[in-house]
Amino acid sequence: MIRLRLKKTHPGIPTPRYATEGAAGLDLCADITCILQPGQILRVPTGIHAEIPDGYEGQVRPRSGLSARGIVAILGTIDSDYRGEIHVILENRSREPYIVHPGDRIAQLVIAPVARVGVDVVEDLSETARGEGGFGSTGSTWSDSPLVVEE
Repeated sequence: MIRLRLKKTHPGIPTPRYATEGAAGLDLCADITCILQPGQILRVPTGIHAEIPDGYEGQVRPRSGLSARGIVAILGTIDSDYRGEIHVILENRSREPYIVHPGDRIAQLVIAPVARVGVDVVEDLSETARGEGGFGSTGSTWSDSPLVVEE
């Protein structure tokens, strides 16, 4: 089993843990009280520092229960050589203010392996059936026109 070393800056904040046997991520909790206004994005400290093993990364991901209420943790990556406090970037997509309290579960931390690659700059890439099709091109109607936002 891979071990994750953690340092807590406040003993009262819950230690990240898996909520169930099948959970993919460790719950991260807020270390402060804050109010997220509708449309606002805030960086919320967790009071946790981690020593992620070499060859792995930490992925900060949203919790589905909060997301269903419009409170979304924005995906972030924690590199294995980072030793600072973990923060969660929360966005309030709802129409109501949302209060975060110390100890509230606000995100999940997934530890995942990372493949390191060498980079070769080339003139051409190999061809595939898909080619340059993207943005839903394999299953929906797609237009090559640029994104236009109507006011």
